[in-house]
Amino acid sequence: MTTALIEKYFELTATQLEQFEKLAPLYKEWNEKINVISRKDIEQLYERHILHSLAIAKVIQFKPTTKILDVGTGGGFPGIPLAIMFPESEFHLVDSIGKKIKVVNEIASALELKNVSAEQIRAEQIQDQYEFVISRAVTRLKPFIQWIQNKFSKNNFHELNNGIIYLKGGDLKEELDEVKRSKKIYEIADFFENDFFETKKVIYVPMVK
Repeated sequence: MTTALIEKYFELTATQLEQFEKLAPLYKEWNEKINVISRKDIEQLYERHILHSLAIAKVIQFKPTTKILDVGTGGGFPGIPLAIMFPESEFHLVDSIGKKIKVVNEIASALELKNVSAEQIRAEQIQDQYEFVISRAVTRLKPFIQWIQNKFSKNNFHELNNGIIYLKGGDLKEELDEVKRSKKIYEIADFFENDFFETKKVIYVPMVK
């Protein structure tokens, strides 16, 4: 599977196409040194990690100067694919595991992504504020909200108010019922035809009115 999968759903510049093409060899090389993606999934990188991350780009188009925090980024998802897609937005990728942040830094450097910073830190310790916080299935949504509820800028300048954009799959009714605030659910299968996305969702929770 190649970048043709990304090109099917997104218009890319020559620079973006080149950066997406470099992702597979970079992740294969680093995954042999530091295991950040399962052996099974590395062969499906473009579908299960890159395109999955880019589902967020079907929900919102980040504007220039937008500050985005990616919590529990692991090997750089969803932050790195989104940083390629939105080169004028600022992405801060964090994880509590240092070796994963090493991989993120090496890949961001190899791709010359000037809009990515990566840091080994727990979400609760972060002092900065952001327009959006993104993540991919790090924990249940209720505790996640508690981790990052004070991290939001009051300056809304998108169609969606500042808030959480969360990638999650499976039956989420019980988990979402725990969250006593407004939220919107987007079915990723509405954006991408691949069977992999059948139960996958993007959850948006506004945190600033």
